[in-house]
Amino acid sequence: MTQPTQGIQARHQQALDQGRFLIQHCSACGRHVYFPRAVCPHCGADEPALVPPAGTGTVAAVTTIGRKPDAGGNYHVCLVDLDEGVRLLSRVEGLAPDAVVIGQRVRARVLAGAPAVALIDEIQAEYAQTYSGSLEE
Repeated sequence: MTQPTQGIQARHQQALDQGRFLIQHCSACGRHVYFPRAVCPHCGADEPALVPPAGTGTVAAVTTIGRKPDAGGNYHVCLVDLDEGVRLLSRVEGLAPDAVVIGQRVRARVLAGAPAVALIDEIQAEYAQTYSGSLEE
């Protein structure tokens, strides 16, 4: 896969490569945007700014993809709504497919690599209390 060398997606990838997960914020309409793009999809303003999100969110949907054990076994894919209002397609790292549930609190982090990517991790109970004030059952 070819990586962009200029423009908003290149700047986003550069931030990931530096260990920073960024989303966009449009100063014209006040809304957040992800995946980065040159024009705000909500109001049409040029170049929403790249900003660091809180990184916390909630699993909105999850599905399990079945694979044979010799192909790596089952895995899950989920939609995560970040607290800023943007939605990401990802996986919750380190959990079995049946352990990821709708409503689960998660947080984003950057996995170094070539290229670096944003990943989602489960928020442990103590961490969730810090960010939400209480745990939802």
